[in-house]
Amino acid sequence: MSKNSYFKKYFFISFFLLIITSALIWSVKGTPPQPAGAAIPSLNSLTLTMLVLLGLGAGFFGGLLGLGGGLIMLPILSFGMGFPTTIAVGTTLFAVIFTTISGGYAHLVRGNTHTRSSLFLSLGGITGIILGSYIFPVLASHMKILSLMLGLFFIFPGIYMIRDALFHRQSTAAKKAPVFSRESSLAFFGFTVGFLTGVLGLGGGFLLVPGLTYLFGFPVQLAVGTALAAVIPVTIVGGGIKLFQSFVLLPAALSLGLGTIIGAQLGALSINYFKASTLKLIFGLYFMYVALRYIIDYWQ
Repeated sequence: MSKNSYFKKYFFISFFLLIITSALIWSVKGTPPQPAGAAIPSLNSLTLTMLVLLGLGAGFFGGLLGLGGGLIMLPILSFGMGFPTTIAVGTTLFAVIFTTISGGYAHLVRGNTHTRSSLFLSLGGITGIILGSYIFPVLASHMKILSLMLGLFFIFPGIYMIRDALFHRQSTAAKKAPVFSRESSLAFFGFTVGFLTGVLGLGGGFLLVPGLTYLFGFPVQLAVGTALAAVIPVTIVGGGIKLFQSFVLLPAALSLGLGTIIGAQLGALSINYFKASTLKLIFGLYFMYVALRYIIDYWQ
């Protein structure tokens, strides 16, 4: 890659990192909006560093698998770092904004995105996430129900992905998806995923990628890039609403975001080195693990 093309490809990401770093410094030294009505963990320098590293790992797998990283960040914030579930959900969704922008851009410049499909998914998704976000405060007072919903929604794509990985069932779709005459179906699918994103705070990729693969015939790599591009505006709207509703711990979200921006670039760069069956197995195993954790949390 020439110096000129390298500069063009990574100038946006470098500028994005600078903005997020500046915002993080302001949020630590200033007086950003704070979540209300919850016991918030102390955010010292060690905790913030751990959050950056968590974001780096989540961004890598998010960029690799099209998940936005929320599937990794949310359980660790909840179970590993003691964040209340509502704050973990809001903080995760806000951090996923940065993963999707970084990962979506990385896949776009590498030709792994079907832009027309992303557009219709986004249009439906924005409508859905607005509705789901205003239902979320109702669930905020019923934490065990929220945990059960999270657990149940993780099970189904996990089963499908593990089955396909073990039995080597592959999509027969071409490398480039066809121009769909079923835009309304994509928009409705986006609305459904957006609604669940507003309620569960997971960025939507955990349903979009399997849905694009099984319902619309996308190959995995193209489904990943298309999903990440589609959820950029959806997560911006949803994360903004969660911030307005005081469910976001801003310094934590920005620390996660700083790591996810870099990690998503590395994940997108690595995607062509993984077989489709390997990606599906990674998807499935992690889905099942998280499902069990949330279901166990519901019964405790």
